[in-house]
Amino acid sequence: MRKALVARLTVSLACCALATVATSTVSLAADRPSPVPTSPAPGQPSDGAWSVAEALRFWTPERIASATDPSGRPGAALPGVGLPGRSASPRARADVGQQFAGIPSVGMLFTVGSDMRAHYCSASTVQSKGRNLILTAGHCLNTQAVFVPKYDSSRTLKQQPYGIWPVDEWFADKRYVKNSRGPESDLDYAFARVKPNGTTNLQDAVGGSTLARPATPENAVTTVGYPNVGRNPQDRPVQCTSRTQALPGYNQMRIDCAGMWDGVSGGPFFSTLDRARGTGEIIGNVGGWNGGGPGVPTTHPAYNRISYSPVYTDRFFQLYDDADNGRHSDFGPYLQPTLPFAMGGWEQWQNARLLTTGEFTGEGSGDLIAVWADGSVDLYQGSGTGDPQRPFSATVRLAAPGSVWKNARAIAGGKFTGSGTDGLVVRWSDGELSEYRHVDRTGFHDEKTLAKHKNWQNARLISVGRHTPGALRDDLVVVWANGSVGMYADVDTKAVSKGTFLAKPNKTWPYATQITSGQFTGRKSDDLLVRWADGETTIHPGVDFAGLHGEIKIRPSKSPWSRADVVTAGAIGPDTTRNDVLVRWRDGSVTLHPGVDKAGLHKETKLVR
Repeated sequence: MRKALVARLTVSLACCALATVATSTVSLAADRPSPVPTSPAPGQPSDGAWSVAEALRFWTPERIASATDPSGRPGAALPGVGLPGRSASPRARADVGQQFAGIPSVGMLFTVGSDMRAHYCSASTVQSKGRNLILTAGHCLNTQAVFVPKYDSSRTLKQQPYGIWPVDEWFADKRYVKNSRGPESDLDYAFARVKPNGTTNLQDAVGGSTLARPATPENAVTTVGYPNVGRNPQDRPVQCTSRTQALPGYNQMRIDCAGMWDGVSGGPFFSTLDRARGTGEIIGNVGGWNGGGPGVPTTHPAYNRISYSPVYTDRFFQLYDDADNGRHSDFGPYLQPTLPFAMGGWEQWQNARLLTTGEFTGEGSGDLIAVWADGSVDLYQGSGTGDPQRPFSATVRLAAPGSVWKNARAIAGGKFTGSGTDGLVVRWSDGELSEYRHVDRTGFHDEKTLAKHKNWQNARLISVGRHTPGALRDDLVVVWANGSVGMYADVDTKAVSKGTFLAKPNKTWPYATQITSGQFTGRKSDDLLVRWADGETTIHPGVDFAGLHGEIKIRPSKSPWSRADVVTAGAIGPDTTRNDVLVRWRDGSVTLHPGVDKAGLHKETKLVR
């Protein structure tokens, strides 16, 4: 008997995959990197002797040309030029950053260090009493830094249109840990006071933007920053207008915008931007979990597409007030606020291997179970609102990364008893078939073996539904490797000792790639929805022991559904009819299709972009 590793968490981790990201790649607190030695401690001057003249003497054109382009967050740089577009898939579209002339209030940071860095982060001027503050990311603190507004790579530092401004003193939250993947990554912001250039203060030269807290994590923003030269040979600023979403498990926002390579860290998220003045309202900065982006190789599409930002709270504005008044307070241990629910982004959901629906929380709403590539399992609780835009309201972790669930090859939710929550049938990699009579927020319960190992290794696809008379959804439909289709009734009481062929071995059913049971046609028995390899999608109405009863085509061959990698149906929409289809697409996006019937698909709601 397998015993699943169950770990109850009340929040979802940034995750998955890709990254995150994704649930599959989140590191534990013990793996957090420490601040680099070259970073000054918050509250210490950058260097008392660091002046405009000193900076100009050091940063000769030859040193700028030979300096190493650093990474704004962990990940090895690889050769490449230009700003890449979105992925080939038509679903998870990225907004695309565009090079532009720049604005005076946003610039880049140069620094002097043992690695001879050139520009390494972006920053923006903000309004202050002393007219001398810039905002950047907390992981951008460094010794002897220089801010260059609207940097022009065709000119020397001495010839820059708005001068150069040495950092005099840094202000950062004392509880922030550089490039953290823990809760304190919410604190990845910092201010710096810069020295005058001659008798002129920075804000008098370029203006200063205002700061505001976003009302929600979902906002229209314009992000501005300076990608490193290796990815941006023209060394020009990049802007991208996009919409933010909440980052699950963190008080942060994420955007999906291609071309935001290393170097944009610290760049502002403008909620409004007056291009004539060159200033606006800032509600975020590139930074946060892992230094502001997924922990994936530089070759992965998410590396330059996904950027994060802390959500500004009272703690941020306390630091702003400290910087404005030259104070260095300790705000105490960081406690995350109550976080809004978020499903996350495509970079996480690309790693959702298996999905199934059911009533697992006892709330009477449609819930979702996701098995991730790293072996973790999450339960998404139905919202009960009937709003197809927001079908889920909370996430509970049922199994941690590396658990036995990495060996699950197929799952199907069903109602196996007259009381309690729904359960699961699982086909494992060794061919064993198991049933969990109940699944709830605390884990998987009452496991029983339906078939011993090796016996079911050729069971490619499974689905559970109400295909025989009775109130329970406990009938198992199986598509075997040889193309045969079988059905086993009342598996909780009868196991799978005796089944009935719905289709004998053939050359058609090997092309079935996804099956799921649901109530699509109003028949007494559940229907079977099938997604075929070529994108054709069909419904077999009223499947029972008498057969498959023909098929209804709801998507033609060569349709985009050839990229519908995981398909499941349930009562996810506004009523209890199990005719809502949820799809995880190849690019990681997730859509909900409520009210599917014999007339076909009617609406598509994008849950994950």
